[in-house]
Amino acid sequence: MIKRLLIAIVALVLVVGGIVGYNLFRSKMIAQFFANMKQPAVAVSVSEVKPITWTPGLEAIGTASAARGTDLAVEMGGTVQEIHFKANDRVEKGQLLLQIDDRSERADLASAKAALDLAETNLKRARQLAQRGVSATSNLDQAEASAQEARASVAKLQAVLEKKRLTAPFSGVIGIPQVELGQFAATGTPFATLQDRDNMRVDFTLSEQQARQAKAGQKVEVTTEDGTLDLTGEVTGIEPKIDPNSRLVTLRAEVGNDQGQLTPGQFVHVRVILPAEDGVIALPQTVVSSNLYGDSVFVVRKEQPEGSDTPKLIAKQVFVTLGRRSGPLVEITKGLKAGDMVVNAGQNKLNSGAAVTIDNTISPDPNAPSTEAALKALGMPETAKKSQ
Repeated sequence: MIKRLLIAIVALVLVVGGIVGYNLFRSKMIAQFFANMKQPAVAVSVSEVKPITWTPGLEAIGTASAARGTDLAVEMGGTVQEIHFKANDRVEKGQLLLQIDDRSERADLASAKAALDLAETNLKRARQLAQRGVSATSNLDQAEASAQEARASVAKLQAVLEKKRLTAPFSGVIGIPQVELGQFAATGTPFATLQDRDNMRVDFTLSEQQARQAKAGQKVEVTTEDGTLDLTGEVTGIEPKIDPNSRLVTLRAEVGNDQGQLTPGQFVHVRVILPAEDGVIALPQTVVSSNLYGDSVFVVRKEQPEGSDTPKLIAKQVFVTLGRRSGPLVEITKGLKAGDMVVNAGQNKLNSGAAVTIDNTISPDPNAPSTEAALKALGMPETAKKSQ
């Protein structure tokens, strides 16, 4: 009985030991397989680092307004008699827009003109009598004063009539009428807005540090929020003081608007163009990766593995120092040199030291070199493309 039990225990130990040994052997072989397995090369596209002519700019947000624009108002109260415009009409300078009832003033003017005629006649008679010496000098003086007073009364009533005949102060596009026929409009009542949209101005602000680089006459680029409209102009004015609350400086630029697409009050992006600089290294912003350790790019380099006659391409992570930004480009002030090949697509699959192949047939950078040119620049043999 004891002998059979010992045999069973030995057999159980052998089975369990065999199973454990097999699992250990299998784990070791799997680990060796993955350790010796080569990772497949990652296909990437690259951009060549080249010094360029950099056109820096000052970015800002502004509001468009008409170079000449105003809200028109009634100068003298009265009943609206005539309206000579419709919404969005193009009106010319001096064009009649609104007529206020002026019948009473016209009657007064007619009376004043009659009084002026009488005063002129009396003055003429007084002068003739004075020349003959049969009239006192005081009579002539009184006649001249009466004539002058009558002329002033006529001029005053004519000015009143002009104020009831409202005309366009400049050419432009007029807005929606704010008064109706027969309505009594008091003095100062707005009756429409008039905007000259052929020439527009844009007011924007810059920080006090940026404002030091801006000067009157510098070119500006104005872009709408949706990017459908691009206009150019120049800085025409810089506020001589800094806003004590915002610490910003207000600037004004004038831009052409021949098509009338830019509307007063519209929100726009403004870029003040600064003098161009040569020899600046700049790359598309999409090639730069940012993390807690800093900003970096992947640079493709040729490497000769030990014991192999065939060179290969690897991606090295290089930390860089960024400078100014302009549109899709960012300036690289440290970390790269001319001729480096920087990965512009596929970097999300990379780690430093990973093997790569170059395929620039589809590249997000329109200025990227061809695949053949990139391989040649890296010193790869002509057969490298075939082997990729």
